[in-house]
Amino acid sequence: MLDIGFHQGAGLHSFTPQAELRVLAVASQGNAATGLETLWQICASLQRLGYPVVVLDGTALETEDSPGLLHLLQQASWNDGATMNMGATASSLAVIPAAKGLAHISRETRSTHASPLQGLLPYFRTYGLMVLHAPAATLGPLLTHTATTPLVVMGQGSAGVITSYKSLKQIAVHTGLPCMVAALLHGNTAAERRKTQSALQTLQGCAERHLGGPVRTTTIATQNPQDLQRLALQLLENAGTISGTLNALSSGHLANVPAQFAWSH
Repeated sequence: MLDIGFHQGAGLHSFTPQAELRVLAVASQGNAATGLETLWQICASLQRLGYPVVVLDGTALETEDSPGLLHLLQQASWNDGATMNMGATASSLAVIPAAKGLAHISRETRSTHASPLQGLLPYFRTYGLMVLHAPAATLGPLLTHTATTPLVVMGQGSAGVITSYKSLKQIAVHTGLPCMVAALLHGNTAAERRKTQSALQTLQGCAERHLGGPVRTTTIATQNPQDLQRLALQLLENAGTISGTLNALSSGHLANVPAQFAWSH
């Protein structure tokens, strides 16, 4: 039922774009090239569903030449009065370097027990979806107050199983959130499917024995747009939200993200 076109899929799942910012989390792993390509394809599917997407990329460091989240958090006053071109946002994917910024948020909120992501709402409220892409060790502390289902993209072979298990454990330690593990099929042959299913079953068994809960798994044929759309819909269905009011915030902190922070994929 999920492998259908835009209008039917949106109707069946009531996925009308909402005013409230929704949060998705994708754990980065050693399979950087494959994982990133899958991330961009998922985000493209979400944008085709009508959700302007911003990616906070915790694998990319902010620099003076490539400013990002840390600059927003530390120098918010300079962007007073900035405006957002929502037409451009809706048609291109905004990706913001965020490795230092996400680490900063994690440190700042560790002792307060406040929602780590609450402070991001003023900057990204004009988007429909905020995707956190970062190592599991970074994601875990950030998701303590957000009921989302993080995605782990499993690499090939036993190394992929081990790396994915480590990611599941790091997220579980901080949040207890159930994750979704997606195994990618590149050739989509019967032999590859059997091997992939065996790896997923091994991972599920380890998670149930040592982490105390089941893991949702799926296989995605990378050359099949319907598989990628299905995964995007599943993640959207389980997206969390950042709740809170903007009324008490100053106008300086309510300024939108400046254009120089966004670049397209």
